[in-house]
Amino acid sequence: MTPSNADIVIDGRGLEPPEPLVRTLEALDQIGPAETLLVLLPHEPYPLYRALQLNGFSWQTTRRPDGTVEVLIQHQPQ
Repeated sequence: MTPSNADIVIDGRGLEPPEPLVRTLEALDQIGPAETLLVLLPHEPYPLYRALQLNGFSWQTTRRPDGTVEVLIQHQPQ
């Protein structure tokens, strides 16, 4: 998945914590059932994974060669 394929992209690599998490949680309220959210981060967002699990989202995590962590998020199928 490339950033251009996602409906919403958040680049949290240059943001201070907890801003990437705050922006991601806000964006989750905006995506529809068939939309995706891509979050770019400098490390694995373990607290985010728990929030996604509790709120009915699924995700796929990929690590780029430069170390960037991509988390592609969508609603779990009903």
